[in-house]
Amino acid sequence: MSASATGPDAESPQPTAPAAHAEAHPRFAAALAELGLQVEVRRFPDATRTAAEAAAAIGCGQAEITKSLVFVADGDPVVVLMDGASRVDVERVREVLGAAKVKRAGADVVREATGYAIGGVPPFGHVTKPRVLADQGLLDHPVVWAAAGTPHTVFPLDPKSLIAHAGGTVVDVRERTA
Repeated sequence: MSASATGPDAESPQPTAPAAHAEAHPRFAAALAELGLQVEVRRFPDATRTAAEAAAAIGCGQAEITKSLVFVADGDPVVVLMDGASRVDVERVREVLGAAKVKRAGADVVREATGYAIGGVPPFGHVTKPRVLADQGLLDHPVVWAAAGTPHTVFPLDPKSLIAHAGGTVVDVRERTA
């Protein structure tokens, strides 16, 4: 007896992700498919939750890692894309946004705004459409690596495309070193 077209074995009406996206978080894989992006998502047995962990796993420099950091500016979530070797200057973010107050978002706000846990937040494919700022330092590299929705997955992309798909505005919000 064959399975019914409406039974548990029926095909899902949702688009399926290409095999290269299979390792990504399902929401992020769907975002890649929706954007028509063909990128290789790589999964690592050890976490790539920090820039140092990701760079070690990939075999690249920390500056080639893109951190997707969530802040709250006057009550609204904002994603800041920053290279993994640098820190965000919160005061510069405040100035760029013209906000009265900017602070780092807590884990609950990060998940609510993006749909992902800290350490796996990708630069796009979020459940909401937060404003995205991208530090200009990302453009110093031909390819950058970013989280693919989990603390174990990453994907490479040229920074201009990454920023464009994220809907990011290129700014200078890197903390200056003495």
